[in-house]
Amino acid sequence: MNEMRAIKVLLVEDDPGDVLMTREAFEEYLHNRLDVVTDGADALAYLRNEPPYADAARPDLILLDLNLPRRDGREVLADIKTDPRLTHIPVIVLTTSQAEEDVLRSYQLHANAYVTKPVDFERFVEAIRQIDGFFAGLVKLPGHRRS
Repeated sequence: MNEMRAIKVLLVEDDPGDVLMTREAFEEYLHNRLDVVTDGADALAYLRNEPPYADAARPDLILLDLNLPRRDGREVLADIKTDPRLTHIPVIVLTTSQAEEDVLRSYQLHANAYVTKPVDFERFVEAIRQIDGFFAGLVKLPGHRRS
């Protein structure tokens, strides 16, 4: 197995409870940097280094909710995957929706994975740990060298 390495993760999530659970999972179990934005417009501003995110570091992985204020997650995903500066960043749709049309549309928009959020805290943390383990330990991401 490959050695775990620290990665930068951008969480795009408007639900304060889900943000808190994700932060707790990262603080307690993971050693990666987690940045959070709470709507789709801020997500795109962050990724494009627009004010107030001019100094934001480009994330290695994006966890994206679908139901967001200002810009819907589907719009954000479409913008990411059609922007040559961003298209290489893996996007995991992390949402409560189990609707087949959301799953299909997300993959049509080139999501790298679709994960339905568990409502139970322990299962939620385990899902985050599995995503993190896969991307921080197994997958080769652009710009990261193996130790």
